[in-house]
Amino acid sequence: MIYALGFLFGSILMHEEGRNKLNISTIILVVTLFTQGIYLIGSIGPCLQALAEAQVAIKETNGTEDNETKVWKDSDNENATVNLNGDIRFDSVTFEYPTRHHTTVLQNLTFVARAGETTALVGSSGSGKSTCMSLLLRLYEPSSGNITINGKSISDCNVKKLRQSIGVVNQEPILFDTTIYENILYGNKNATRAQIEEAAREANAHNFIMQLTEKYDTLVGERSIQLSGGEKQRVALARTLVKQPVLLLLDEATSALDNINEKNVQETLSRACKNRTTIVIAHRLAAVRHADCIYVLDKGKIVESGTYKTLMSQEGSKYREMVQVQQLETIENDDDIRWNQEQLKDENEKQTCM
Repeated sequence: MIYALGFLFGSILMHEEGRNKLNISTIILVVTLFTQGIYLIGSIGPCLQALAEAQVAIKETNGTEDNETKVWKDSDNENATVNLNGDIRFDSVTFEYPTRHHTTVLQNLTFVARAGETTALVGSSGSGKSTCMSLLLRLYEPSSGNITINGKSISDCNVKKLRQSIGVVNQEPILFDTTIYENILYGNKNATRAQIEEAAREANAHNFIMQLTEKYDTLVGERSIQLSGGEKQRVALARTLVKQPVLLLLDEATSALDNINEKNVQETLSRACKNRTTIVIAHRLAAVRHADCIYVLDKGKIVESGTYKTLMSQEGSKYREMVQVQQLETIENDDDIRWNQEQLKDENEKQTCM
């Protein structure tokens, strides 16, 4: 379109000015340069967008770094310890991210995670579930309110010892491009071979590791390419368990797995959580049905709480509605899978007949 308009305008000028003043080569040169200029200007748009996103990321990184600098000053005090063998209490906690002061993530949040029990936090995306975990790890400080463990504020504890006593399993575990043994060892540098193998057994990883050619000396590869999703998650869990954490935090630990791997990993996690204070963040509500207490978050507030049985017995409860929606989605997905399998079977039969 630009070329057409350029040549049309050039032909009009050449006709009016005469061939002696303007020729076809000049028109081609001007139109080409003009078109390339417009293309280059248009390509600046994505660069400006990337620059804006980078500026936001830098602000968030600087905010976290500033908080880390402040928090780690407490680590100089070796007496600033805390006993994690107690209830975890969020008391009227309000939080805004340093880079988004006008967005309140948590609003006067109050709940208790009992010692030795499994507490689940559920809710839609952006409800503040993962923020609670970040605050508990002191990656950020509450804007107001207090977080206590065994009656003592975590702001008074030694942050290094606090984090050493907490085990975290995320949705997408990160394994390093080294052996399985070294990856588990990162959880506790002082662990013996026997302790590493015991952690792998507890994480239900020992059997599949021993079936590998190099066993514990098997390289996981870049981005853990040598392991399946379920195997990678179990190695990550073994790395967490080898440090023998008093508190276990599970953030969407099975949501990225298929149904078979999810079931295996969920059984492993259930054993790991037994008699250990555990906080579970889950999108798939079936993963938390056996939790001792379930808190439903919405826009940074607790709107419902209770056991699975209690919440499901309440007519019109938000939790019950969420469960029903997920059940419908599961049925639809199963129907799609069944339909695809039938289509593939029909195609194979047609090819066989031909």
